[in-house]
Amino acid sequence: MWKNKVEILKVHCQGEIGNVLVGGAPEIPGATLLEQMNHINKVDDSLRRFVTFEPRASVAMSVNLLLPPKNPLADAGFIVLQADRAHPMSGSNCICVVTALLETGRVKMQEPETIVKVDTPAGLITARARCKDGRCLSVSLDNVPCFAEVLDQKIETPQWGVIKADVAFGGVYYALVDASQIGLAIEPANARALAEAGIALKALINAQVKVQHPEMPALNDVAYVMFRGRDADGGVRTCTTLKPGRVDRSPCGTGSSANLACLYARGEVKLGDSRRSRSIIGGEFLAEAIGEAAVGNRRAVLPRITGQAWIFGREELRLDAGDPFPKGFALSDSWGSQVGELG
Repeated sequence: MWKNKVEILKVHCQGEIGNVLVGGAPEIPGATLLEQMNHINKVDDSLRRFVTFEPRASVAMSVNLLLPPKNPLADAGFIVLQADRAHPMSGSNCICVVTALLETGRVKMQEPETIVKVDTPAGLITARARCKDGRCLSVSLDNVPCFAEVLDQKIETPQWGVIKADVAFGGVYYALVDASQIGLAIEPANARALAEAGIALKALINAQVKVQHPEMPALNDVAYVMFRGRDADGGVRTCTTLKPGRVDRSPCGTGSSANLACLYARGEVKLGDSRRSRSIIGGEFLAEAIGEAAVGNRRAVLPRITGQAWIFGREELRLDAGDPFPKGFALSDSWGSQVGELG
């Protein structure tokens, strides 16, 4: 038997890989999941690098670290591990985690619906899983309160001149930019160009716009840029860009929540309304406005995001004492031009 190994369930949500690390992880210090996430980001990132870098992983994936919940109301907890850092919340990854918890029996499945409460660094998430014959047919996430921070913020860019961006909180902070402003359509042929534009814009936006969550001091920067467009039926076409230079294959749950918050702030969506979010490859989430809340002095909407995930395999990753790449590596041929920022 291997002494240094981790067990991973292979899961995807609408094409976006959100594997779930279910066994073998070391103890992560911290009284809350937010403190544990900060420990990974600021003190010891060896586990994150091990499971998200080559030769054990690829750029187009996340790994969700399953943890015991700190919130007594929760059934389980998780932290999103990606190539650039650990992140507090992701809708597609949460759908992967809930599906894995139920279909492996870690949380007891009840048909036709199972309610699962998930602890995250961004807060408690309530998931409603529609279940039949031992399968999750869909997972609906009641996200944390989401709000628009600023609408139509002018951003100076050297490449596209002055563009406008909405900045909103959807579990993390997003900058939402209409793709037409940079002359690109959201389609597979433009994935590389959109990814590189999004990474460049993220740096520019963080330099020009300051954000601070009123209740969570650690959430104080724009984590992602999401490009958006409108489909003929009124749905939203989304393209979330992620370091070091790729696009989300799913419609992005937290990004769809942030976009819903912008629509709500503009009065384009009212309580009870819903919008379809479609990804660059056509996967769909349903985003619903189910309630209203206040976060500090901000008017917030309560989004419900519905999607589906699939478990497609299982693997064990081993760390051999003689392995020359224990921290992994990334090359710009597949990881994009921003690979040097990963350290």
